[in-house]
Amino acid sequence: MSKRHSAKYKIDRRMGENIWGRPKSPVNARQYGPGQHGQRRKQKVSDFGLQLRAKQKLKGFYGNITEKQFVRTYEEADRRKGNTSENLIGLLESRLDAIVYRAKFVPTVFAARQFVNHGHVLVNGKRVNIASYRVKAGDIVSVRERSKNMALVLEALQSGERDTPDYIELDPKAMTAKFIRQPEFSEVPYAVKMEPNLVIEFYSS
Repeated sequence: MSKRHSAKYKIDRRMGENIWGRPKSPVNARQYGPGQHGQRRKQKVSDFGLQLRAKQKLKGFYGNITEKQFVRTYEEADRRKGNTSENLIGLLESRLDAIVYRAKFVPTVFAARQFVNHGHVLVNGKRVNIASYRVKAGDIVSVRERSKNMALVLEALQSGERDTPDYIELDPKAMTAKFIRQPEFSEVPYAVKMEPNLVIEFYSS
């Protein structure tokens, strides 16, 4: 198993939840944490513990992005007008790798980051290889012409595992996705319950 797959499944098992809703997740077979002590009886979790878990789960969902990047995203969400929780989700969903994943150009958010980093993605016709690039409303994200026949892309687009959300307008034949707008939290199709309000409490306490 590659390090990338190992890390992905480790997050699932540590959280005890199938974060991306994938049929191959080990949590589907055994719902306890990794390691020899994974089956110990769970103790009552403190408020801080709940906040930390909520942060780890949300951060993990987006490919386990670095703490530094996540803090920067929180700080921008906090600076913006309106609800900080909603702002945080909107900013995370406007990351280029998140949009590539939501558009089903690749099967996982980990693959999305690698796909972007390797230069397979265009934004408004120009190549962008920064996974954290912030896509704006109205931007067109597309797969480079020479990358359209990659087995990874073709299999992901044909997969019925998940649907493209309403805030992304997908043209599967052209392999283009228009980012309509930053979504509200309630519109984001998470496979498990996310609690961005606890993430805000974690950073603001």
